[in-house]
Amino acid sequence: MRKGAKRKASQREEAKPSQESPQKSKKATSTRAKRVKASKPDSEPEYFEDKRNLEDLWKEAFPVGTEWDQLDSVYQFKWNFSNLEDAFEEGGKLHGKKVYLFGCTEPQLVFFKGDSKVICIPVIVAVVSPFPPSDKIGINSVQRESEEIIPMKQMKMDWVPYIPLENRESQVDKLHSQIFILRCTQRRAALKHLKLDRVKKYEYCLPYFYQPLKEDELEQSTEVQIIFPAEPKPVFCEFDWELDELEEFTDKLIQEEELSEDQKDAFKEFVKEKVREAKKANREAREARKKALEEMSEETKAAFENMRFYKFYPVPTPDSPDVSNVKAPFINRYYGKAHEIL
Repeated sequence: MRKGAKRKASQREEAKPSQESPQKSKKATSTRAKRVKASKPDSEPEYFEDKRNLEDLWKEAFPVGTEWDQLDSVYQFKWNFSNLEDAFEEGGKLHGKKVYLFGCTEPQLVFFKGDSKVICIPVIVAVVSPFPPSDKIGINSVQRESEEIIPMKQMKMDWVPYIPLENRESQVDKLHSQIFILRCTQRRAALKHLKLDRVKKYEYCLPYFYQPLKEDELEQSTEVQIIFPAEPKPVFCEFDWELDELEEFTDKLIQEEELSEDQKDAFKEFVKEKVREAKKANREAREARKKALEEMSEETKAAFENMRFYKFYPVPTPDSPDVSNVKAPFINRYYGKAHEIL
């Protein structure tokens, strides 16, 4: 072999390992990577608790009469209404029945994690009825001169079907829902564009219920609220035309310096006018009830007689205050007492 050829062959032999080295290096790196990956401990699998079918039912029902600036505080705790969910299961109070739900709140002093404070407790009222228990809202407060009964839709409220979680992908009109909730479509962001009186109306709202088969205690009341525009400050009081004698009632206010002597006659005329208005309202209510009963079908009468009201409080959990000691049967002035508290 020629000398030059041998040198070239030798150079090729020397170069050969250098050509293979990247592959070997890559293989070694890959081996190291694999070895590192293999040595990584397996991570613990994450488990997520399945959502219950009616878990958000209580949140979907609008808390009527709650101040707008208190709404967020209602949801500060992880309240549990599994008792409401269980009521719709087989054997439960609400199973297989058409039910209308509305929410409300009750400010109560409760203890939680060593502290005591007043909180807004969410409450759900379930009305078992073949038709909506009401299409009206009552608006009343100590500050208002008179009570208003207006259509729910004026306050952007209405009964709408509740769709359980497992049916959220289905078409609403094909579900034949048996659960209806009171919904409010008033956007909080738009409140700043409303007049203050309109905003305050939401805080004084109560779902109105009219029971034509029973005497309505409110409509037959003999008391009238008096807000007399006196100077230097208005006179706030309640006058019962059956129990109070107007002359004595007025003199007592003067003695207590709630009313001045020179305003006595004007005050008495003001009270008389309020009494006339209240008596007229009572008379019209009796006539309306009588007419409604005459025109009512036997089926509707039976529905009113069989209507049932259930009041649900949240159940005790480690994540929320225990409200067992503050439960009350009274729903509101229109609905009276619940048939059962759960």
